[in-house]
Amino acid sequence: MHLETKSNLKDQVVFSIHPATHIGQVTLNVADLDQQLDFYQHSLGFHLHWQTNDRAGLGNGQDDFLQLIHVPGAKRYRRVTGLYHFAILYPSRRELARAVARLFDLNIQNHPTDHIMTKSTYLQDPEGNGIELYTESPEDGVFVYENGGFGARRADGRLSDGREALDLQALFSHLPREDHPEPPISAQVSMGHIHLHVCDLQDALDFYHGLLGFDIMGRANPFQVAFVSAGGYHHHIGLNTWQGVGIPQPPVNAQGLRHFSIILPNQVAMDAVLERVHRAGLSVETMEGGQLVLDPCRNGVLLKIQDSAQTHQTV
Repeated sequence: MHLETKSNLKDQVVFSIHPATHIGQVTLNVADLDQQLDFYQHSLGFHLHWQTNDRAGLGNGQDDFLQLIHVPGAKRYRRVTGLYHFAILYPSRRELARAVARLFDLNIQNHPTDHIMTKSTYLQDPEGNGIELYTESPEDGVFVYENGGFGARRADGRLSDGREALDLQALFSHLPREDHPEPPISAQVSMGHIHLHVCDLQDALDFYHGLLGFDIMGRANPFQVAFVSAGGYHHHIGLNTWQGVGIPQPPVNAQGLRHFSIILPNQVAMDAVLERVHRAGLSVETMEGGQLVLDPCRNGVLLKIQDSAQTHQTV
């Protein structure tokens, strides 16, 4: 489904979302709240900020970046739109090493990967939600998109597919002997980006780039993937059709993504985006201190202003 107002946007000046825009809280529907809370606190070291009977907020000890909502009888559905993974950004290789060491100590399956420009590991929570843990390493190289493909170029000019096995010995060399993986994450850890399953790549780009104003950082049609960002970041949102083209949205009782937040730095930036959303004729719902809009594949996008996004309750 293409945006109904795509033709109405053709004559407008090219719009770019504010460069300080970033991804904020990710909200998940979960079947077992207690199990999920145990995993995120003890396996990943997240801080529990607040909890009610059916939901909880977790983060870095200051800011919420994950909300879990209990949905009784929630199930995992395949070949639907939604979350591929959310990505937690660590401020240094040392902090990422602590996180990866913790996973190995707990025998949690994960897949350390060297993207050259970033160092990552991938895993799933107990309900199958994809998670990436990563840190930036631009001194090692950059991402490249050439001839319809994507990969990386090392600082010395050598090309890589950008999906090499991470050198764990080198990573753990940043972890002093006296450092331990058990303590909770630092306040500098944040939500870095999100990667979505969408029903149509062009429709998704029409929304996130053409309407909201994120810049296209790369598109690889043979791999059915594209990446968009604000302010020149390598990507804030990944988009893929790996679950199939034309896939439906999940049922209301589905485990997984409920919505994710896009954080704008001020009211002026918010108003600029909302004006375009309203002009496009899209429905907007006020909730959780922000404005909820659905992308063409029915993924929930919660537009929020920075100050309102940083508040959380206390346990």
